[in-house]
Amino acid sequence: MNQEQPISRVVDLTDKSRSLIYGMTVDEAVKIVSEGDPSKIGRIEGQFALVGREGTTVRMVRTIGRLMRYFIAKRAAGPVLVVSDRIDRIRDWLVTEGLADQFHPSYTRMVPAHHLVEIRLIGCPDPNPTYTRFFTPVRDALPTDLETIGRQYVGAVYDEIVRWLRRLPADAPIGVCFSGGIDSGSVFLLVYHAIRSLGMNPARLKAFTLAVDGRGADVGQARAFLETLDLELFLETIDVAKTDIDLAETIRVVEDYKPLDIQAAAMLLALCKGIRERYPDWRYLLDGDGGDENLKDYPIEENPELTIRSVLNNPLLYQEGWGVEAIKHSLTYSGGQSRGYARTYAPTIAVGFEALSPYVAPSVIRVAESIPFIALTEWDEERLYALKGDVVSRGVRHVTGMEMPVFEKRRFQRGVLADGSFDEVFPQEPRAYREIYDAVFA
Repeated sequence: MNQEQPISRVVDLTDKSRSLIYGMTVDEAVKIVSEGDPSKIGRIEGQFALVGREGTTVRMVRTIGRLMRYFIAKRAAGPVLVVSDRIDRIRDWLVTEGLADQFHPSYTRMVPAHHLVEIRLIGCPDPNPTYTRFFTPVRDALPTDLETIGRQYVGAVYDEIVRWLRRLPADAPIGVCFSGGIDSGSVFLLVYHAIRSLGMNPARLKAFTLAVDGRGADVGQARAFLETLDLELFLETIDVAKTDIDLAETIRVVEDYKPLDIQAAAMLLALCKGIRERYPDWRYLLDGDGGDENLKDYPIEENPELTIRSVLNNPLLYQEGWGVEAIKHSLTYSGGQSRGYARTYAPTIAVGFEALSPYVAPSVIRVAESIPFIALTEWDEERLYALKGDVVSRGVRHVTGMEMPVFEKRRFQRGVLADGSFDEVFPQEPRAYREIYDAVFA
């Protein structure tokens, strides 16, 4: 006869200081999580990963901009729940406790963004956790007027930037990971406008653009973007050698193996290292990760699983994947950008930066989901792809008064490399990434 044992110990290895919470303290937010009311959790403002406990029930929540994983270890005295933002930290804790033989990366679980995960009793066998959504944006709430949409959407991004700026030391330098694309371009213009509007010193700001071996289309695009607005003095190119792009190190840092995410992370890691080498004390960065997901700006034809109907009919598809109840949902890696944000989160932290991606804030995603995509596009893919530039440029104009240049979409990992050199850096076969990942955790 099996007798269930309650959790004997919760080991929380997360760094609560990385939670960006407004209107209350982190401890107050943890108390709300401990009580387990999804409606109250949904009112916590900011970006966070939090663990709470009430008796034998452990509750975990996170937003896209923070990672959280957990693992259940067995001990004679009772099970232990280990929580961290990283797989290797869980592994290292198990090693120090003499429990290394229980570890495998596939036994770890990722808390899916926007869900309250509850583990009530841990026994033998382990019961499945329960998932309750705490973030449910109202779809199609905005009118089809693009000026209104742009004002609401970019206004929410601007508000997140302003709140973040006000928390920083008054003289702290601020960098934007900048390609001159719609997302990084809008973030740069919004933070520039915010700094000036708040009476801060614009000399604190730089736009960091990556070039590999001095090549890549992003450098020219970034310069053209800023020259158009007479802001080119803020541009700083970080040049790295192609031989410095380390795929194995990137996979170790990101702890994943999805090719597109690893490719982007490899370039961000190189950019962060280049900034750190040049500026040893630099701390704060912004980027535009999440803009594509919010405005559904991915080439549907590149993914045989998707159609425009599946993209537009499934709420938060790009942010969360197919959903926690779907067969395709990965317990180890969650889904969508809930999984993929490791491409930004892990490299910036690994090199010692505190970063803000305002586009992944729930307040911004809420507005994005309220856009009436079907009415605006009438199921036309080209109209969908054109929508982001139209909406964001209108919003930037409304907030800042500036006319933002809009260039053709290009992935970060391709924009920083010379034409024809991409395949010299990155394997074409997905299996190659998985093999490196397996070797990291061998």
